[in-house]
Amino acid sequence: MVSKIDGKLFAEMIIQGAQNLSNHADLVDSLNVYPVPDGDTGTNMNLTMTSGREAVENNLSQQIGELGKTFSKGLLMGARGNSGVILSQLFRGFSKNLEAYETINAKQFAESFKAGVDTAYKAIMKPVEGTILTVARDAADAAIRKAEETEDCIELMTYILEEAEISLENTPNLLPVLKEVGVVDSAGKGLAVVYAGFLKALKGETVSTQTPKLNKDSLVNEEHDFHGVINTEDIVYGYCTEMMVRFGKNKKTFDEQDFREDMSQFGDSLLVINDEEIVKVHVHTEKPGEVFNYGQQYGELIKLKVENMREQHREVVKKEHDSGKNNSTEETQTVDTAVIAISMGDGISDIFKSMGATHMISGGQTMNPSTEDIVKIIEQSQCKRAIILPNNKNILMASEQAADIVDADAIVIPTKSIPQGIAALFNYDETDSLESNKSRMVESLEAVCSGSVTYAVRDTKIDGVEIKKDAYMGLIEDKIVTSNDDQFATVKGLIEAMINEDSEIITMIVGMDADETVTSNIEDWMETTYPDVELEQHNGQQPVYQYLFSVE
Repeated sequence: MVSKIDGKLFAEMIIQGAQNLSNHADLVDSLNVYPVPDGDTGTNMNLTMTSGREAVENNLSQQIGELGKTFSKGLLMGARGNSGVILSQLFRGFSKNLEAYETINAKQFAESFKAGVDTAYKAIMKPVEGTILTVARDAADAAIRKAEETEDCIELMTYILEEAEISLENTPNLLPVLKEVGVVDSAGKGLAVVYAGFLKALKGETVSTQTPKLNKDSLVNEEHDFHGVINTEDIVYGYCTEMMVRFGKNKKTFDEQDFREDMSQFGDSLLVINDEEIVKVHVHTEKPGEVFNYGQQYGELIKLKVENMREQHREVVKKEHDSGKNNSTEETQTVDTAVIAISMGDGISDIFKSMGATHMISGGQTMNPSTEDIVKIIEQSQCKRAIILPNNKNILMASEQAADIVDADAIVIPTKSIPQGIAALFNYDETDSLESNKSRMVESLEAVCSGSVTYAVRDTKIDGVEIKKDAYMGLIEDKIVTSNDDQFATVKGLIEAMINEDSEIITMIVGMDADETVTSNIEDWMETTYPDVELEQHNGQQPVYQYLFSVE
């Protein structure tokens, strides 16, 4: 029985909760509804929780109130993506309720869960049921009930976890899109995993750390660190290869040691992560196909990725030769008014700079910057005023948190796409007040219809559209409207869905993976099919999205 929780025990709960989330981050990622290559819920929650854990480990306190402040600040600054921000808000309210205490009992423990839910709901403009918020609320309500019956924090946490998992299983009944795709809410799953880690710590147990966990940089960076390689020819294994396998019935029985030994024969830089349901592999090899064939013996391949490191090395060398080491000095320039744009791709950054943006933060769908990333840019600029353009719906909440924290007078323009960011900047007047600029820039977003073309990371059916893994998808805002194995056919379907009789201009931003032939075909097709609509083209050089479109 545990009747009291002090700072030392709470720190251990945080550490075990963070470790459990780290172990299950890939599983949480796999529950994402949309099959787009994105920032991923599990990754964002993991990075957020890790930031909280590191803050606690660097500033341990016996007093639970003091430790709670440290944990909350770490989460706040490290929050990435909407799921990470909501997680930080849940534990912000939780920790606020601890401030007056050196230790807490079961009733105070339960009240802290409830305080966390109240804070998170207040922070969200339009709370959606069937999400992490629902799971957190149902668990907190259960905690309040159970605290009337027991003084044992272990018994209380056991009940909280049980009710969280029941609520999680019910999320598809509250959010139709979850039922359509056949998954539970991914962020809700992440929260339940954290709670499971809390329970282990209360019981005096530890979460296994035998399997090394890849960090975000290991798996998502667009470029590998090639600076230790002198020549491209020195790269022995040229393909950075990753796969995730979901174990299947009637497949080869998984043994981690045997699997590692077999995989090591394919190349080097091998990392293997697994739990009861999946195994994730990172390896540098000359034969990616053989890696995939081997993995398929154990189950279904649910994520695949291959990068040509020799080609990446050539690009890195060329980039450094053309422009010196980097352009980091521009990120620290001091200004009276900082206009900060989240950007992906050098071409898009150039567009933003030409329109008045003073500072760029590299980010977007595949890597959401943290609250702290945005705060640092504002502080380093020494500005009195700041305008933040997140340009992605999953960066919006972190931007708003940053604006609340900094000393400068900061506003966020709720841009959810690169085209919206461009439209907003077109209406920016550096001589005008923040209030007037915000009003004008926000109003301009209503006239922009944003579209994008990317690829699917898994098979699914959503919004009535059948989608096959690796097929191209056309999205209007965040709604998938067409999917096809052919890139040009996908673009045509998207444009046809975006254009109406009032359309005058369509802007096309070409990404680094766009096919030149397809781009030329689009130009010819637009001229023939929509002669009255002007086509403007820019080389955005953005990753992940072959094309970005806006229609005005």
